[in-house]
Amino acid sequence: MQGSSYDAIVVGSGISGGWAAKELTEKGLRVLLLERGRNVEHIKDYVNATKGPWEYPHRGGRTQEMVRRYPVLKRDFPLNEKNLDFWASDEDSPYTEVKRFDWFRGYQVGGRSLMWGRCSFRLSDIDFEANLKDGIAADWPIRYAEIAPWYSHAERFAGIAGSKEGLEQLPDGEFQPPMALNCAEALIASRLTNLFDGKRRLISSRTANLTQPLPGRGSCQYRDACWLGCPYGAYFSTQSATLPAAMRTGRLTLRPFAIASEVIYDRDRKRATGVRVLDAISNETTDYTAKVVFLCASTLNSTWLLMRSATDVWPGGLGSSSGELGHNLMDHHFRVGAAGRVDGLEDKYFYGRRPNPSYIPRYRNLGGDKRPYLRGFGYEGGASREGWSRAVAELGVGGAFKDEMAEPGRWTFGATAFGEMLPNHANKVTLDETKKDKWGLPVLKIDCAIGENERLMRKDMAADMGEMLTAVGVKDVHTFDDEYYPGMGIHEMGTARMGRDPKTSVLNRWNQVWDAPNVFVTDGSCMVSTACQNPSLTYMALTARAADHAVNELNRRSL
Repeated sequence: MQGSSYDAIVVGSGISGGWAAKELTEKGLRVLLLERGRNVEHIKDYVNATKGPWEYPHRGGRTQEMVRRYPVLKRDFPLNEKNLDFWASDEDSPYTEVKRFDWFRGYQVGGRSLMWGRCSFRLSDIDFEANLKDGIAADWPIRYAEIAPWYSHAERFAGIAGSKEGLEQLPDGEFQPPMALNCAEALIASRLTNLFDGKRRLISSRTANLTQPLPGRGSCQYRDACWLGCPYGAYFSTQSATLPAAMRTGRLTLRPFAIASEVIYDRDRKRATGVRVLDAISNETTDYTAKVVFLCASTLNSTWLLMRSATDVWPGGLGSSSGELGHNLMDHHFRVGAAGRVDGLEDKYFYGRRPNPSYIPRYRNLGGDKRPYLRGFGYEGGASREGWSRAVAELGVGGAFKDEMAEPGRWTFGATAFGEMLPNHANKVTLDETKKDKWGLPVLKIDCAIGENERLMRKDMAADMGEMLTAVGVKDVHTFDDEYYPGMGIHEMGTARMGRDPKTSVLNRWNQVWDAPNVFVTDGSCMVSTACQNPSLTYMALTARAADHAVNELNRRSL
């Protein structure tokens, strides 16, 4: 069936898709925003946002039926009854694992912008130049100076709270006041300042939680329930920020339950002409036309869509002429660090439930430091006092025991490192034509593993945190290296990387597909390397930058 025509079609409504819809509509384009899942209306559909644990049938936990229905989601924290509806169904949308890959997806309007961790950091030229200097993979086609104004644009609109630290490896931005460290974190931070030549610094993580209200959005209430949807609009999501902005223009059409199954390509014009859409409820197919297409369906889904497009021209799909489409899949490896007990603060407590961690920026392989691996890592963690649940395993009885459990327990501090994963051509995704999803579409086959560089880095990730905690006087310090598999960081990146040469990359410096310049890919699939910083702020900046370029090129009639 032939559908309507638009100036632009945006596939996916998460962090990148919401930004694309906002920027394109505000610049005058009529935009169709496609989302494969259900609609989630701001505030109205945050059905669990204000519930207490006692209001859930299983106190917010998981049931054996949930475990059966979600064989992937059960591997980690996402499987719980509090926000299960925000996570994609493993039954409806399976995938094939050549090696274990934990793929946690959000298929609804807003995507994972409803559940993300909100740590918001800029990349620096240390990151943009790293591949070139190390002779790894391909060079980033941009440098920090080119994206810095777009970082500022994204930070001002999204509302990023943070402190200015003057660090080359973690550039400062346009910040709202930071969220304060609690007393134990502040104690550790002050002691750390005079150690390790001042190169290791504990700060409050830069976070997309408002500490000052913005139009239509209230400031954070320190509930730490962001993953349930925020009725105050205090954290950045599609629903709280970009979608309302796009809707205000009167130029946005939002269509949920719309699965983009193919980018329609005109081989004579060497341009995309639109997107083929499968209705997730009726299974009816509709072709929509547009001058520009933005793929923002999340890293692996955007690549899946490219692989299914223009196969009459390129068997590997649109953007595959370089041989790089589907390759260089990356994540951040983590679940390794240290923890211990903080003494001397028994008369102090903390205020509210701060929704962001403390953060130690990268310091390895910088300023003359040289390790037996490339790149580095940062730490996310925090301090708190143990609660009554510490007693569960003790099997205590009696009045004295009850009195003790009514008081807060020990102060503890712990942190896990997030390390950079190098791009590797062997880490890839392909289409598995032998397995279908609920709608009869082929699924992705994922073949990805960490390498020796990551394994060497993990030794420092554990030992360094143990060393720091011991040095600042934390007691009973123990290091840990819990099991990690790619995907667990929920920071999947790569598979349609940017580059300077169409022979070695899928996208150019403006996020355009080399083989179809009116197709832009601005989600995590475009990333050339991961750095060690959380990536979502970079997606926002790249998307806004690409949208500006797209409109300029349309006005010049170059697309």
